[in-house]
Amino acid sequence: MTTVSHVSTPLDNGQGDQDAPLLIVPYMWIGDFVRCHSVVRLLKVARPERPIDVLTTAMVAPLLDYMPGVRKGIVCDLPRGQLAYSQHRALAERLRNEHYGQALVMSRKWKAALAPFLAGIPRRTGLFGELRLGVINDLRFGERNLPRMIDQCATLALPKGVPLPAQWPEPVLAVSAAEVADWRSRLGLAADGRPVMAFAPGAVGPAKRWPADYYVALAHKLAEQGFAVWVLGGPGETALAAEIAATGGTAVHDLTGPDLRNAILALAAADFAVSNDSGLLHVAAAIGTPTIGIFGPTSPWHWAPLNPLAGVIEAATDLPCRPCHKPECRLGHHRCMRDISPDTVLQAVMKARQAGSLRRASS
Repeated sequence: MTTVSHVSTPLDNGQGDQDAPLLIVPYMWIGDFVRCHSVVRLLKVARPERPIDVLTTAMVAPLLDYMPGVRKGIVCDLPRGQLAYSQHRALAERLRNEHYGQALVMSRKWKAALAPFLAGIPRRTGLFGELRLGVINDLRFGERNLPRMIDQCATLALPKGVPLPAQWPEPVLAVSAAEVADWRSRLGLAADGRPVMAFAPGAVGPAKRWPADYYVALAHKLAEQGFAVWVLGGPGETALAAEIAATGGTAVHDLTGPDLRNAILALAAADFAVSNDSGLLHVAAAIGTPTIGIFGPTSPWHWAPLNPLAGVIEAATDLPCRPCHKPECRLGHHRCMRDISPDTVLQAVMKARQAGSLRRASS
């Protein structure tokens, strides 16, 4: 795991109380939310005792229970696509009662800084974004020179003008063995000697999803190799889970549903995972589960987790349209995903399995 001793530590610039609690306002997508734990770890280097809270939606809030260094989450489901000023004001009243000295506003949106501004948080740090003069009073410029999301978010925890480190601290999701055992017992998933493979076949936008029939084929091959397969995701992946189960039979379990905690515990219990470029890829990596990440239209350099992956599978480099970072294939062929065969992913899984066996033999 990456250490943080070499990273420049955050410093106060004279605004706000250095010992007062600090609020992080992250992006609310699962993967970006996991990335914010790098910022928590960075801040804790400078002031281990300073309380750090995180604004969260109800959907991603379970992640905070497994993030060391976070005091609590402030749960608020603000509507997307509208200002909802009265709701921002109500949130501001809640924030004012916490007496925060600083807010790190990671989102570049103007309204992301509104509640911290209305709450009167003395120091409100953020990128220039949507002309956020006033609502952000500790402005940082140059975001166009920071192409990665982690760089844009974590730079807010550094003093102005400090060069970015070569490595940021990796996110950590610490899940206890006791909680995993209790979860398995409740769901009737007691260990039976078979290795468990978790699938995360969902993603934001169809272009980032490895074809459903490829997941079906991979599940069948893994079942033949003696694996149990758990399919994870939200309600949108339930139909796919049923399709995979129809091929894999009793080896496949549908664990999809609306509760993110279920996926977190499943990934902590699993021996391996295969995931599209999605939020659950970041969850699996931060837990430390050996994970194969499948990248079609997206660049791993930009979007892969900071945590090491057991395998990164990309489409052929001779595709002139890749990477495009688009939610749908503009050309209609989706070759960046369709050219990645189930056998290619199976080989990566077997390689990861062998590496794991060798590590256990030498430990």
